[in-house]
Amino acid sequence: MAVHHRGDTTARPPHPIIMHLDMDAFFVNVELLSRPELRGQKIIVAHDSPRSVVLSASYEARRYGVGSAMPLARAKQMCPGATIVEPSAHYRDYSARVMDILRDITDRVEQVSVDEAFVDLTGAVRTQGSPAFIAQKARDRIAGELNLPSSVGISSSKFIAKMASTGSKPNGLWVVPPSRVQEFLDPLPVGNLWGVGKKSEAALESLGIHTVQQLREYELPWLQLKFGQSAGAHLHAMARGVDPRPVVTHREEKSMGAEHTFSVDVTESEHISQAVYHLCLKVARRLRTAHRQTRTLSLKIRFSDFETLARACPLDAPTSSGKAMYEAVMKQLHQLDFLDPAGDAPRAFRLLGVRAEKLEDSGAGVQLALLETSLTQSVPEASAHWLEAEETMDRIHAKFGSRGLLPARLLHPPPEQ
Repeated sequence: MAVHHRGDTTARPPHPIIMHLDMDAFFVNVELLSRPELRGQKIIVAHDSPRSVVLSASYEARRYGVGSAMPLARAKQMCPGATIVEPSAHYRDYSARVMDILRDITDRVEQVSVDEAFVDLTGAVRTQGSPAFIAQKARDRIAGELNLPSSVGISSSKFIAKMASTGSKPNGLWVVPPSRVQEFLDPLPVGNLWGVGKKSEAALESLGIHTVQQLREYELPWLQLKFGQSAGAHLHAMARGVDPRPVVTHREEKSMGAEHTFSVDVTESEHISQAVYHLCLKVARRLRTAHRQTRTLSLKIRFSDFETLARACPLDAPTSSGKAMYEAVMKQLHQLDFLDPAGDAPRAFRLLGVRAEKLEDSGAGVQLALLETSLTQSVPEASAHWLEAEETMDRIHAKFGSRGLLPARLLHPPPEQ
């Protein structure tokens, strides 16, 4: 275990104290709990299909260049002999237990993904000890209770805390106090800075700027002249470790979506309609779980030649019904001529995605159209019954799993990615 301890304090701090906890190879290590015989081997977590992508890889596989979101076929070429492990259903449960441990420290927890979170320790240090002590206690609990490793970075901002947790991997702890932020940043490549992508990195390096220290030599007006007002200001702030973003304990989702990648390109009506129905039911269930409804949808279509389009899909009224969403999507696909009158696709589909947008509280009700005179005209009785049926399905799924009850047309769904 690598521990880099660069100073901390138990007194009331003059600066925020932000901790970033990141689980190490989370998906791999969860799978190892039930398959310990694979420990120390090259492991890739992914659906083993021609078009699958890597969900996670063990550190042994990462040494070969394997990374998340990489096409599985490429990962197999780069890391011959790796064991492919199918993703399981345990990740959210372990994620929730990790977050519960963090919330035992303070309620100032911002979960940013299934396996990482920011924690504001500013108040906790007054009663619980130094930042390093608190962080190590949390890591010890995660390791002891869940048998999972984690890495932690601590500093005065989210940006530096996250970089410190990355630098402490695997299974480490790194505290960077405010007085040593610049010392921490200066030697780093500019590409390590938050918000600096490949294109920005190449542009900076073309100007002879390779490290953060070199970037810091340039004043704000010059950076804004070269990169624009917003990007220039961002680079100027990042080079100095300035990041005022607070820990946000509740983030309301602005949209909810799902995608399906076909195992083979499809044109047949049956496969397309099944995929759309499956996606709409999935998104609708997420909406109902969050007590939300959507006013509009967006569609993502990727064709066999990899051309990808996004199109709006209007709804007649706000809804959280998968069937209502399905009917709207199918109607729009026909109107856009992505489907012919028989429901087949003139151009083969590789991927379909549905996203609910303009979300609102499900108790907001339905606004009647100006010329409508009754609620039954805007919300037909059949639609209300379907929503009741889907809510009943939610309760059955909660008790017996997502395969406990399905519409007849989804008893043989199209193959997953």
